[in-house]
Amino acid sequence: RTNTAYERFWEGRKAWGAVVNNVRNLARLIWVVVEEKQPDDREEKIKILYLLPAFAIAMKQHLRQEFLPDELQSLLSPEQLQRLKNLNHPPLQIAFWIGDYLQRQYQKGRLEVYQLTIMVERLNNMVDALGACERILMTPMPMAYALHLKQLLLLYCLSLPFQMVEGLGWMTGPIVGLLAFMLFGVEEIGIEIENPFGRDPNDLPLDVICSKMKQNIADLIQSAQNNHGLSHEQT
Repeated sequence: RTNTAYERFWEGRKAWGAVVNNVRNLARLIWVVVEEKQPDDREEKIKILYLLPAFAIAMKQHLRQEFLPDELQSLLSPEQLQRLKNLNHPPLQIAFWIGDYLQRQYQKGRLEVYQLTIMVERLNNMVDALGACERILMTPMPMAYALHLKQLLLLYCLSLPFQMVEGLGWMTGPIVGLLAFMLFGVEEIGIEIENPFGRDPNDLPLDVICSKMKQNIADLIQSAQNNHGLSHEQT
């Protein structure tokens, strides 16, 4: 049972690692590849880049079955935030906005078809990671299985003293207590990491991961704008 729970924990970590990598790659591609022909194109591009960490934050909140508008307020427009409040699946809507932007850029001739394909693939990978996390969340350990394991452990620990008392004498109590502590502790670890998306100390650090992604996007935009300003001055 502990191995199964750890597999769920590790699969969730790999899914979030995929989200981080795809957010970074898609942000880089959007910033470098999408051409800016109109004065408002850069501002629109920045808004779309901020949708990438917004997807991760909305994904985190969706897995925790909560919606915290304040956490998304700096990344979305008031209209977008209001739209998400009325939806059951906010991260999917954000992915739709990103995909719609990419499609519009292709229709305007600012993306080649192979560039659009690569970017859409990155976006699809983000949605696939969301689906993997939902699969973990929606497939809890069967209650009958968990209860049966507890009953077996209890019966085993209760029968241990009768098997060990003849050889250990007065040491039977402390040794059986230590063994029971070890066995029930391992079983409790399985319960603790079974759902890795919560707020417990042993869950995945989703708040830190999302904060890192948000900072990465802000750094990318700031660095690109500084380079653009420097190039403009040299020109």
